[in-house]
Amino acid sequence: MQFTRFLERLNVHVGRGVAWLTLIMVFVTFIIVVMRYLFDSGWIWLQESVTWMHAAVFMLAAAYTLAREEHVRVDIFYRRFTPRGRALVNAVGSLFLLIPVAVFIIFTSWDYVMLSWQIRESSREAGGLIYPFISMLKSLIPLMSIMLLLQGVVLLVKSVAIIRSKA
Repeated sequence: MQFTRFLERLNVHVGRGVAWLTLIMVFVTFIIVVMRYLFDSGWIWLQESVTWMHAAVFMLAAAYTLAREEHVRVDIFYRRFTPRGRALVNAVGSLFLLIPVAVFIIFTSWDYVMLSWQIRESSREAGGLIYPFISMLKSLIPLMSIMLLLQGVVLLVKSVAIIRSKA
């Protein structure tokens, strides 16, 4: 149980840390707008950095969102279930959906990410983000999946503990 608490704390810290990127995104977007409308100027790399930060927030906060149970859920029946019923749904969902999909994404994205690093990928746009930013962004795909996989294991362990409890 101590290991699962560590994993959950790790995901929570990463989620809280990456949340600060949203504030930076607002600031950078403000700079882009001011430059465009007041100075009739702009940098492609700065505009692409907002997209890069948005993707990083989405991918790195996914496990945090799951840990805090703030993810999207079809809640028609779930909210009416007992705690054991909810735990059963969470266990089955983790075991047969979340964990297999996370493993699938890790394996299918690996070559895609490695190729990006091998070719030293940069933006297709002239003046866009340079190497290694695109490769770093693509590396977040398997990282997100690993974090979700670990959080899925945490959810599964918690759910099994609730199902096994006498209460």
